[in-house]
Amino acid sequence: MKVQFGPNNLKEANALLRDKDPSEIIAWVLQHAKRPVLTTNFGPYSATLLHAVTKVHKDMDVIWCDTGYNTPNTYRYANSMIDNLSLNMHIYAPKYTTGYLDTTIGIPQINTKEHKLFTEKVKLEPFNRALNEHDPDVWFTNLRKGQTAFRSNLDILHLDKRGILKVSPFFYYSEFEMEMYLQKFDLPNEKKYFDPTKVLAARECGLHL
Repeated sequence: MKVQFGPNNLKEANALLRDKDPSEIIAWVLQHAKRPVLTTNFGPYSATLLHAVTKVHKDMDVIWCDTGYNTPNTYRYANSMIDNLSLNMHIYAPKYTTGYLDTTIGIPQINTKEHKLFTEKVKLEPFNRALNEHDPDVWFTNLRKGQTAFRSNLDILHLDKRGILKVSPFFYYSEFEMEMYLQKFDLPNEKKYFDPTKVLAARECGLHL
């Protein structure tokens, strides 16, 4: 029987999962999932979620919205992770090439209408296309408490505005604990990452609002 998550049982479920490790959280959630997906940006600590989820569900659909503006190091890192974890990748790209965008609008200053349009073109449109095609009921993501003010008000489980159950197995992990996870499983990290739609570490890019 599938659980219909609402405010009351979400609160109960979060209390139940609060002291579980990520693999236990993932396994519990997958009992109630029909069409789960995992999203990644191949940024810092992305290997933790990719490794933890695919240990439990090897063929998990992994969505990457490649803006076209990742660093060369990030592309090398992504390729390595895809190969080493045998990821079931679904890569979505903007309808506009990087060359076209560079020539027409470039990367605008944040908090402007131009930057909002840029974000829509390179990230939100490909992401919404991915969601429309996969129609997930569960979305595994690597949000953590303290990353931004908005994220600090969330929990391991929460429903997004579309009604998708978002699951953050590492939500209560500190940066030190994330490092320890990488070391334990001999996983690489990627810290030469740059997101032109976010720019500042404490700023939301739009996917999770």
